[in-house]
Amino acid sequence: MESSKLRAGVFLDRDGTINIEKQYLYQYEDWEWIAGAIEAIKKFNDAGVLVIVITNQAGVARGIYTSADVESLHERVSKELQTHGAHIDAYYYCPHHPEFGNKMACSCRKPAPGLLFQAQKEWGIDLDRSAIFGDKASDIEAGKAAGVKLFLVSTGYGQLQRNLVNSKMHYVDNILTASEIYLDELLS
Repeated sequence: MESSKLRAGVFLDRDGTINIEKQYLYQYEDWEWIAGAIEAIKKFNDAGVLVIVITNQAGVARGIYTSADVESLHERVSKELQTHGAHIDAYYYCPHHPEFGNKMACSCRKPAPGLLFQAQKEWGIDLDRSAIFGDKASDIEAGKAAGVKLFLVSTGYGQLQRNLVNSKMHYVDNILTASEIYLDELLS
């Protein structure tokens, strides 16, 4: 695809970045948005930036919930976003874990960049103009490997993980602040 036809995209970690971190979240009833997350997603939408959720879901490999549970949760999240005039373009998740399930090595579990590259290919994303937003070192390492801008948020595990990251990145309070910095840089 010609670079002039590629679009900017944001890769959002899920748990701890756009929703309150809860171990093995798979039921919509347990979903709680982080303050400003819906507004940030809408800002990306309004700017014409693709919004892609990239999430590790080890609960599938551990047998705590199924892929169908993950997909059902994402459908409900999307419906809620629609009521706010916002949307997520796609969800990508890794159901693997190196110690559970079939214990397969995969290229999709962050810190590997496989899901970012898959989304890039399927959506025509210009990685040079794109960014990842996450609360863990594994998010930042996946983004670094894909060559996107890096944003570590202090929500979720962000405060605890900050010292584990030695990449050049933005460290910000939350996804809303991160979205404003990214869009200012993108649109200037």
